[in-house]
Amino acid sequence: MASALKFFTCLVLTVCIVASVDAAISCGTVAGSLGPCAGYLSKGGAVPPPCCAGVSKLNSMAQTTPDRQQACKCLKAAAKSINPSLAASLPGKCGVKIPYPISMSTNCDTVK
Repeated sequence: MASALKFFTCLVLTVCIVASVDAAISCGTVAGSLGPCAGYLSKGGAVPPPCCAGVSKLNSMAQTTPDRQQACKCLKAAAKSINPSLAASLPGKCGVKIPYPISMSTNCDTVK
């Protein structure tokens, strides 16, 4: 699990380097918030409470359109290295509604 978390964090941080600078949310913030989700996102099973806390925190931080677009881009990039169906189901399992699906087909530039 530690290696999965390291890989996930490195991937998200790499995306952060090339991401838009208009948003207050960075991919590092996204990685930090979702770090407790690494085990679930790679293997499934029960979603740990700290993971849902991170999902809720990230959702509450993404208040502006640039923030939501940036978070979307970070999540989309991270979804390449994890189970896509687990990533897509995570907000619902945590009782958090986000305004876009976590999917490789999501166009983050259209997220409002």
